[in-house]
Amino acid sequence: MTDTTRIDTVLVANRGEIAVRVIRTLKAMGIRSVAVFSEADRDARHVQEADTAVLLGPAAARESYLVIDKVIDAALATGAQGIHPGYGFLSENSAFAAACATAGIAFLGPSAHAIETMGDKITAKAAVSEFGVPVVPGISRPGLSDDELIAGAEEVGYPVLVKPSAGGGGKGMRLVEDPKDLPAALESARREAASAFGDDTLFLERFVQRPRHIEVQVLADAHGNVVHLGERECSLQRRHQKVIEEAPSPLLDEATRARIGEAACNTARSVDYTGAGTVEFIVSADKPDEFFFMEMNTRLQVEHPVTEMVTGLDLVEWQVRIAAGEPLGFTQDDITLTGHAIEARVYAEDPARGFLPTGGEIVDVVEPFGASAATGNVTGPRVRVDSGIRAGTVVGSDYDPMLAKVIAHADDRAGALRRLDRALAQTAVLGVVTNVDFVRFLLADDDVVAGALDTGLLDRRVGDYTAPTTADSTLVAAAILRWLDRWAGDTTDPWAVPDGWRVGAHRPVTSRLTSGDRTAHVRLTGTPAAGVAEVEDGETYRFSAVLHGSALAVVLDGRRHSYRVGESDGAVWLSDGHGSVAVREVREASVRGGDAHAGDADITSPMPGAVIAVSVAPGDTVTAGQTLVVVEAMKMEHSLTAPIDGTVELFAAAGEQVKVDQLLVRITPHADTEETK
Repeated sequence: MTDTTRIDTVLVANRGEIAVRVIRTLKAMGIRSVAVFSEADRDARHVQEADTAVLLGPAAARESYLVIDKVIDAALATGAQGIHPGYGFLSENSAFAAACATAGIAFLGPSAHAIETMGDKITAKAAVSEFGVPVVPGISRPGLSDDELIAGAEEVGYPVLVKPSAGGGGKGMRLVEDPKDLPAALESARREAASAFGDDTLFLERFVQRPRHIEVQVLADAHGNVVHLGERECSLQRRHQKVIEEAPSPLLDEATRARIGEAACNTARSVDYTGAGTVEFIVSADKPDEFFFMEMNTRLQVEHPVTEMVTGLDLVEWQVRIAAGEPLGFTQDDITLTGHAIEARVYAEDPARGFLPTGGEIVDVVEPFGASAATGNVTGPRVRVDSGIRAGTVVGSDYDPMLAKVIAHADDRAGALRRLDRALAQTAVLGVVTNVDFVRFLLADDDVVAGALDTGLLDRRVGDYTAPTTADSTLVAAAILRWLDRWAGDTTDPWAVPDGWRVGAHRPVTSRLTSGDRTAHVRLTGTPAAGVAEVEDGETYRFSAVLHGSALAVVLDGRRHSYRVGESDGAVWLSDGHGSVAVREVREASVRGGDAHAGDADITSPMPGAVIAVSVAPGDTVTAGQTLVVVEAMKMEHSLTAPIDGTVELFAAAGEQVKVDQLLVRITPHADTEETK
């Protein structure tokens, strides 16, 4: 390090994959790393990989990761000269940046003034406009009343977008196409903005038709040097949350790239920005040479790896060096973009259940063959994984459900798409349902392949997605895995050998298995070396099987199938290099009065979270459609209702933390009138 500040210890004020990623660069720079953690993260990967770690408090972020005084105290106690905020949590909190300055600790980000200015969208638009940065036509000044907004909408021109001045993530945003709908939209937008951000200030912008979300990475030092590192296309979003990002954008030509890059640099200059930051623009797919400023993210972005892969620069390293007072040492002409990079976010969520958060204990993690954790390496395997998980990690409901990112680089966009799809096929998180299969579905979309993107494309495609049906071969592998446990016992006693032998025909060992929307019986006879498997309403195979640790090899009719396997919460998890599935053994459907009925209805939690309300008591009689319990996770409430009439049996109480698929309520249907006579 040179110049004004010596930084040999950095505290990482975050968790998960970004904390692990920052620690990786600190180690490469020879800098001591300090992790902070909550009670829920005692055994987290970022805690294990740091040089030392400090407990902040309980699992709730508001009592741990978001408490400024606790983070500052941890930095002072461990001798940290710098704090890296990651993203989320305190990363764009001006009070936190100011507290670092007061404590004499280098904040690896911009000044409190820059954060505050860019954190208010109205103030930010005014600031960048003075530097010639184009902004979306609209009406934006502090304190606008509903009447002023309604009057200004006619001049702005419909359709208009109602936006809150504070916050993000799509909260408080309303698209209004008809003037008569504007008053109601303003009322609901103010209410939501006040609830989410404590500030109901609104402004209006003209809605850009077929919008694309393009952002530009900038670096600025304390010596007045500002450069941009090209743009990223972030148009593939679900409900305003990015899922797939790439660099460079397939939309822009070189001339537009230079203009939007200079606009981003001017945005940084407007607030004397220092460090790494991202300027977000809205661009019409119909007029790609026109772009408008949306906002500036005064921190590192989740999608920063794609920029690192096409530029060869480590952005975290430059955050440290800039905070230490070093000049950039290169100019805009020195920046070269090589090839194309695409990133997919891996979330703990279930696309087949409306993207509800999932969770549980991770029993194994399978990463793409040849993947590297190195930053900016475009000559290596060209697949990078940024991950905060490992076997044993418990994914709960206290934090964001993003687990990892998979990034692929190639000479061109088509090659990057193919490489990312292959890498995702080789990615599995055993024990937790993820969105990996949905992302692969999206990458195969014709418009995505063609680069014909807009911010509404993903939401339009969601309805076309169906989760893959579990194959017969996978059900057989799951049945064999359970069966092998029985073979691991005493096989010297011929009566204890589970081969199904008896006088006459062999009796099969039968399992009733369920996976996704499929339930079937699997019948096994013979031995692991020479057996027969029969799937109900499916295939019959001759098989042999060998289990070595977590590797299961099954030969079905002469074809070898290899699986990585594990067990979690009663489910067998299998990954075969084309995705992963969970298979559970379930009890037989109940039979009453000689007739087959639907049987008891088990209501399970659709996501990990907390039971916040129970509307029934044991023994109550309920009717179909009646609300039974409410589960909350990630600020999302989910009401569970009775699917049939019957009598209630409770297995959870209000305030209890529950896992995904945990049994909460069982309803026993009423007997028929004839049966009770």
